[in-house]
Amino acid sequence: MQTPSLIEMPPREGLWLEIAAQSQSLRVWQGDMCRHECEISTGRQGMGNRQGSGQTPLGWHYIRAAIGTDAPENAVFKGRRWTGEVFDAELAAAFPERDWILTRILWLCGLEPGINRGGQVDSQRRYIYLHGTPPNEPMGQPASHGCVRLRNADLLWLFEHAGPGTPVWLHDSR
Repeated sequence: MQTPSLIEMPPREGLWLEIAAQSQSLRVWQGDMCRHECEISTGRQGMGNRQGSGQTPLGWHYIRAAIGTDAPENAVFKGRRWTGEVFDAELAAAFPERDWILTRILWLCGLEPGINRGGQVDSQRRYIYLHGTPPNEPMGQPASHGCVRLRNADLLWLFEHAGPGTPVWLHDSR
């Protein structure tokens, strides 16, 4: 995997993701053609890049790692490892306060030093992911602890089409 360069953003031909906080949407672009669009849920604390803020970071990132290839749908992840559990109503009732990371993880790394890379603003060290969430969690409104939550079907589509090295632009403008 080659780390994308900021001067090449957005790519003219390659696949890239746009995450818009205002509309709580994710678009997958191939050059200037939208190939997929879905609702998401970003951080309930808003948008921001500081460590410990609970906010979803802004700026250009790329997918650093894709985790969970062989895990079943609704696999429960903790510390980027499948726990062996599969989310269901019984597990949800046993752990009602748990922030569920399900199905797959696309781990983001910032591309902009001082904005989302390095120091107290490093998205990768903040463990910012695109990940699955339980079906009863809201989409289309901020509700996460800083990550970007998706429905399983959308996450599985992304996992298949947007692998490591794919650029990701997170913004809060319309």
